[in-house]
Amino acid sequence: MLPEQQLALGLRALGIDLAAGAQQKLLDYTALLGKWNRTYQLTALRDPALTVSHHLLDSLAILPFVRGASLLDVGSGGGMPGMPLAIARPDLHVVLLDSSSKKTAFLQQAAIELGLANIAVHCGRVEAYQPPSGFAVITARAFSDLGALVKLSRHLLAAGGSWLAMKGVYPYEQLADLSAGLVVDGVHRLAVPGVDGERHLVVISTAPQPLEGEP
Repeated sequence: MLPEQQLALGLRALGIDLAAGAQQKLLDYTALLGKWNRTYQLTALRDPALTVSHHLLDSLAILPFVRGASLLDVGSGGGMPGMPLAIARPDLHVVLLDSSSKKTAFLQQAAIELGLANIAVHCGRVEAYQPPSGFAVITARAFSDLGALVKLSRHLLAAGGSWLAMKGVYPYEQLADLSAGLVVDGVHRLAVPGVDGERHLVVISTAPQPLEGEP
């Protein structure tokens, strides 16, 4: 099956309607990723036949959960899930953050070549990142455990925002170890076309602070 057919069928299975231009940009992005990956090892995936399912569709499976106008992709690596989400949502301001200068160089070049004006790239560690304002959504696909993600990026979450943490198997132990003051809004099992392993999305927010004078 051709990549464009695989993408179109996968989007239909996910219930996501994207214009032909956006679908072509997604495919162009994977072509750039494959080209750079031969030299810079941006991802561990080496089989081109899995690129659409394991990169594009896996990233876009969380699109229905993205709320608000801004998103920070922590440890973006080759750009997942932030780059596909930015292509699908041109109204969404997306910051791709990674500590590897090689990876952020690719992300910057890809954003330029694809004409993605809604993307900004930052090279550095998440705990040291100090943008002028917080983000409505903080997401991560290839980060460490939930506790570390929340702890290191808590200062970057806007009021009323949420973390969207992408996981494989259901993270029972990580959920049990979350600190007080957090609310697990849901753990959603994702059915990603072409991906056999388990995929889950953990949605976390901060507990509302009591008003002054309340117990």
